[in-house]
Amino acid sequence: MKVEFIIEDITKIGKKADAIVNAANESLLGGGGVDGAIHRAAGPELLEECKKLHGCKPGEAKVTKAYRLDNKYIIHTVGPRYTSDPNPSKTLENCYLNSLKLADELKLETIAFPPISTGIFGYPIEEAAAIAAKVISEYKPTSLEKVYICDYGREAIEKIEQYKLAFAQYLNEEN
Repeated sequence: MKVEFIIEDITKIGKKADAIVNAANESLLGGGGVDGAIHRAAGPELLEECKKLHGCKPGEAKVTKAYRLDNKYIIHTVGPRYTSDPNPSKTLENCYLNSLKLADELKLETIAFPPISTGIFGYPIEEAAAIAAKVISEYKPTSLEKVYICDYGREAIEKIEQYKLAFAQYLNEEN
């Protein structure tokens, strides 16, 4: 499985990714950051479908249609709030793992992740990137061929560089 790092608004990644991952809050009803941007871009139909999902616990993943986006699906996962989650690293691992498993169950070939929990949820970028690198690198897909790590905005270059570094370090440690 290949990993590609891109600086781009995840809502504009288009058909490159069969699914985009929404770093959602527990209600799944929209919010700020990536969550709000995805809800705005997908349109009101997304909110209506999310209401039927009755929320999502941290570390879990749920799927909806992508509606007005060019992707097939949106995979919603709730990352840990770094200072209040009793085991934030395990919760973050589960976010990535459960999203990858769901993509595989749907027989998707490509998926795009934002840097989960590194915004308002306060996860330190170096730690978050290392967890993403470990989980994604160790995952054995059945259909997934490519994973995008995607960010956009003021801190995007710094975050994407940190993810590149974490993947390079993880792969060097494995060899």
